[in-house]
Amino acid sequence: MALATLLRPCAPRSSTSSTMLASVARRQSRVTIAHRLPCSSHSFATTSPAMAPRDPAYRVITNDTINKAVLQAEYAVRGAIAIRAEELRDDLEAGKQLPFDSVVSCNIGNPQQLDQKPLTYLRQMAALTEYPDLIDFPESTKIFPADVLARAKRTIEEIGSTGAYSHSMGVPAIRKRVAKFIEERDGHPASPDKIFLTAGASTGVSNLLQVLISSPSDGVLIPIPQYPLYTAALALNEARAVPYYLQESAEWGLDVEDLRSSIKKARSEGTKLKALVVINPGNPTGNCLSRENMEDIVRICYDEGLVLFADEVYQDNIYHHSKPFTSFKKALHDLGAPYADNVELVSFHSISKGQTGECGRRGGYFELDNFSEEAVEQVYKLASIQLCPSLGGQIGVDVLVSPPKEGEESYLLWKKERDGIANTLKGRSEVLVKAFNQLEGVTCNEAEGAMYLFPTITLPQKAIDAAKKAGQEPDAFYSLRMLEATGICVVPGSGFGQAPNTYHFRTTFLAPGTDAFAKRLQTFHESFLNEYRD
Repeated sequence: MALATLLRPCAPRSSTSSTMLASVARRQSRVTIAHRLPCSSHSFATTSPAMAPRDPAYRVITNDTINKAVLQAEYAVRGAIAIRAEELRDDLEAGKQLPFDSVVSCNIGNPQQLDQKPLTYLRQMAALTEYPDLIDFPESTKIFPADVLARAKRTIEEIGSTGAYSHSMGVPAIRKRVAKFIEERDGHPASPDKIFLTAGASTGVSNLLQVLISSPSDGVLIPIPQYPLYTAALALNEARAVPYYLQESAEWGLDVEDLRSSIKKARSEGTKLKALVVINPGNPTGNCLSRENMEDIVRICYDEGLVLFADEVYQDNIYHHSKPFTSFKKALHDLGAPYADNVELVSFHSISKGQTGECGRRGGYFELDNFSEEAVEQVYKLASIQLCPSLGGQIGVDVLVSPPKEGEESYLLWKKERDGIANTLKGRSEVLVKAFNQLEGVTCNEAEGAMYLFPTITLPQKAIDAAKKAGQEPDAFYSLRMLEATGICVVPGSGFGQAPNTYHFRTTFLAPGTDAFAKRLQTFHESFLNEYRD
């Protein structure tokens, strides 16, 4: 309705009508509060009543008024110790003398921050798709291989521009190549209509949990130790995180009876279990689940009516040929009926890990398997609200699932770089495992996958008492002291969850200079134990 029609002369209106008219007028024509609306028995004062001076310290958003779910969410990987590490890094840059000359960020799986070289093929694709004029530039043939130039041209034809929106689920052609990758990996069909490209796997996890959780009594089973994304995302959705414990003595494998006990206990406490999360290869544990464990999990999800969340972002980080990566999609469909057609499975993958290591590019995907059409529609609606993931990240996913093939010009360099990264990580992990196991009171399982070690530490009672006096968890106390003495930033095991009365820390093995790292740690550990020896 036109504003002129709304404001034409008419019979007196009620107070409610006048209020509505004033609202419309303010929005549509910026009528000031000094103006008088026609036909109204009310008018606005030209001046506001005197107000007391505002307290300069007053703020609308404080811990007392903020969303309590946000306040309660925690993410230890970037918590207090990581913040302190940044302060120490600033001190070094300012010339302050510290017991070390560099801060080593072993708290987060951020490969390229720790000197992992980007894969040439992916960066060439990124350069050409970000600046397409280079594709036809005469000198480009001296810089870029012919197969990269051809692929970049095809990609630009598919997406139009990296600065444009794509389909909310991701570029259709890229989703088709993701589906082909899954089919070739698992030997089972995949549909691009059930694949969503995302801004990293974390976005996909958060979105699926948002769709899944419908009440505060809903719960999700998470492995302990776990990646803190899950407890944080569940806290934001005001849902319950239900722990099930991995067995350190069995190389962080699954105890099926313990899992069933966790399910029974949660339900007896009124929790409506919705899903079960599996991280394979494991974060922070670095384990790879056995095929038997995987099949047990599928059967439990079928029996208990649970959605299976398979976090598989470390599937390219495999170090033991005796435990190759097997996807949960393959495990599910290899089992056949009744599991293959009934267990609801969502699988996540990412360009942030593996030999790609493009964390900052934010690219990932998830595949929905056995989800109802109405559920897929709601997931799509949520993706639509977020418009689309970054095109740069989507191109990264495209390269991840469809790398250069043998015989193409770029293949040999791509393979050399990937193999070099994999071998380097394996070597670093072996050096650190050996060093940890030589420390008094420290034991560490070998890394079967991922990019982390999760050693257990036996702390003296005096250290535990000192930690409690400081208001800290004992392993957080130890980790903070390690940082202050060595510049090495790790994450305490309490940030991931751990069995009662056990203490751990998580470290990546991404950093170069592993021998020097191990020496720093050895010196600190001996000094710490001597200080707090009972």
